[in-house]
Amino acid sequence: MIFHLMPPGVSVPLVLLIVAAAAYDVRCRRIPNWITITGGCSGVAMNSFLYEGWSGFRLSMAGLAIGFASCFALCSLRAMGAGDVKLMTAAGAMAGPQNWFGIFVTTVIVGGLAGLALVAFRGIPPRKVRNMGFILNEMKNGRASYHANEEPDVRSMKSLVMPNTVRIAMGTIVFLGLSIQFSR
Repeated sequence: MIFHLMPPGVSVPLVLLIVAAAAYDVRCRRIPNWITITGGCSGVAMNSFLYEGWSGFRLSMAGLAIGFASCFALCSLRAMGAGDVKLMTAAGAMAGPQNWFGIFVTTVIVGGLAGLALVAFRGIPPRKVRNMGFILNEMKNGRASYHANEEPDVRSMKSLVMPNTVRIAMGTIVFLGLSIQFSR
């Protein structure tokens, strides 16, 4: 099962971490290191000392490593910014590997739905449809789309409509809600 109930002592700081990062990112278009480092260290400390001991430390470090490795790959393709990688790494340290995977999958789904809602609300210019096709074609051919087109590059101001941290925050909150619902 993808939904595992986290202790409230981890869930609440996780929500505070992602909401603080999202609010800062929306306002300043960056995520400061002090937020992500504090979140990662808090996750390791909470899981190690408050809940699980040595096994909590290992789970926390595994979540941190999986979060970093998975998101670093997306950052290398410029599909995600470095601050988002650090945020998902900190979330992995708090949530552990199983819950991090659930958060990631839920974030992808919720973020995709939010993107579709945004497109439906604002209307979609034909250029954006061409960009989606271009990105998929480049991925199929094993190439990064940002080499030939600036718009799919997360570093380009042309590509930024909704910060990834907002999607991460929505996905994490939905995941936590679903994990409570399905763990009953």
